[in-house]
Amino acid sequence: MIPLPPAYTDRMRAMLGSDADDFLGAQEQPYVRGLRLNPLKISATPLETLIDGLGSGVPWADNGFYLDIESQAGSHPLHACGVYYIQEPSAMLPAQLLGVHPGETVLDLCAAPGGKSTQLAAQMRGQGTLVCNEIVSSRAAILSGNLERMGVRNALVVSQSPDTLAQTWPQLFDAILVDAPCSGEGMFRRHPETRLEWDEASPARCAIRQSLILESAARMLKAGGRLCYSTCTFSPEENEGVIRTFLSSHPEFEPVDFTVPIGNGQTLRSQSGSVRLYPHMVRGEGHFAALLQKTNIRAEEERPTALLSAETVFTAPDRQSRDAFQAFWAEGSHSEPPDANAMIGNLLIVSPPLPPLTGLKAYRAGLSLGRIKGKVFLPDHALALAAPPLPLRSIALEEQQIAPYLHGDALPAGDVPPGFYIVSCFGLPLGFVKHSDRQLKNHYPKGLRRPSG
Repeated sequence: MIPLPPAYTDRMRAMLGSDADDFLGAQEQPYVRGLRLNPLKISATPLETLIDGLGSGVPWADNGFYLDIESQAGSHPLHACGVYYIQEPSAMLPAQLLGVHPGETVLDLCAAPGGKSTQLAAQMRGQGTLVCNEIVSSRAAILSGNLERMGVRNALVVSQSPDTLAQTWPQLFDAILVDAPCSGEGMFRRHPETRLEWDEASPARCAIRQSLILESAARMLKAGGRLCYSTCTFSPEENEGVIRTFLSSHPEFEPVDFTVPIGNGQTLRSQSGSVRLYPHMVRGEGHFAALLQKTNIRAEEERPTALLSAETVFTAPDRQSRDAFQAFWAEGSHSEPPDANAMIGNLLIVSPPLPPLTGLKAYRAGLSLGRIKGKVFLPDHALALAAPPLPLRSIALEEQQIAPYLHGDALPAGDVPPGFYIVSCFGLPLGFVKHSDRQLKNHYPKGLRRPSG
């Protein structure tokens, strides 16, 4: 095991006093894993019979469960179906604290890889607008993929600096989550290699960046809105220090106190709207969270931003794409199709109202339906994974067919009519196939395919 940095150990001893030995001992114990169920996708078979190592519920998180460290839940087909998200238990706290509601306009400002974004989406139940930002473009692509896998229909994914977004979207959001980049001390147990990256100046460097991000978030929040600031570090400079400095210059904000259940009938009570999760006190890794409310607007703040229709932000659907989609839908369903309301390039989408996007790149907006290729409408993978599942015709895979499908193999067609089908496993959609030439040709995205064997 890589040793803890001596300067870090000394600081934690000074901070924790008589608790320091328990804390430092916990740092050398196995880390804690968890998963969070997607309430919009429910397996017909009880999950504990399918997933090895599924444990008890995480006391501070709806739909959160502990997971054995040796569990292979990440490679189970239900993970590919978006039935759950593998997430460290303490990381489930900030989105739970923010407590968003269906119909709200919500921002996850530092969102990749998407654990907290998908948790917010579950709370919103497909209603309202969820904006997910990640400044690093490669990580924004991962974020977009995780939102797709979990079936989120009402999210916009962008990749931009918080300052630029603040200039573009003043007073837009009802709730904002700032899970700020930090020195990562709370992950020293889970990712021991990060101990080598830490130095005594790390917290101070991070605190500067965190304060700037928080300033941007403040500008984007409506009066009456909630803001949750969180880190996975123990440094006071990055936690209470950042919040204290912010509140001293923002009298329009005030802390909101709360309690956190930690199991066995015990709770943690926040101090001035902030709480810490220590691995020797709770079953999870290190985390800090603060909850604030914006009580009024300063005179110098910009006018509020209004959401726009998706076709105003992008373009209205052309008739050829809309007709092709409706024909595709009629072939595979007797229900009314989703109301396609915009296009991004040649991609047909159905999207909630969106903020202005002038000068910004969207990685994902709403639900991607598909595009015309030649004369054929090709459904997007997101359409198969939408939550709750859409009523398109489907084929249930036999258990021995699941791995070949995920590998990208064609499957025998049997006697089903030609056309596109969703294939499902354990009662939940997994992706598309197309019956042609007596085969079910595989439309599982190449970038998601798994090695054989």
